[in-house]
Amino acid sequence: MYQRDLDLDRQWQSLLRELDSTAGIKPKDLNGVLFIVGVQELGKGSRHFSKEEKQDLMHIGICRVLSTSGYYELEGTDKDGWPHWKLVKKLPHFDLLEQEKLLKLHVIEYFEKEYGWVLGPPPATPGDSIS
Repeated sequence: MYQRDLDLDRQWQSLLRELDSTAGIKPKDLNGVLFIVGVQELGKGSRHFSKEEKQDLMHIGICRVLSTSGYYELEGTDKDGWPHWKLVKKLPHFDLLEQEKLLKLHVIEYFEKEYGWVLGPPPATPGDSIS
């Protein structure tokens, strides 16, 4: 495993710990975190969502985090207050693992920028290998 992959994993674990300690939320995976981002961006608070709404919220989360790199742009909101995004830059063609890394990097950036969380890799400790 490359150092950058280890750093990403450390940042991701740090994000999950921060979500747990700050909000009492323990998402199981990337989809759970994207759902949380979608709920935040919807701005209607936590409530019961249908299966379709949950999928829509994950899509909102994906669009929002990838908007920081110019992939999506907010078009506006519909009559119910749900945000709608449009693709403005073609997404890179990645395999599933690379797609997950791309999303995790953007999710981490979202929480760092929107909430001021510091999720960078922890300082190196004696005995850590640097590559």
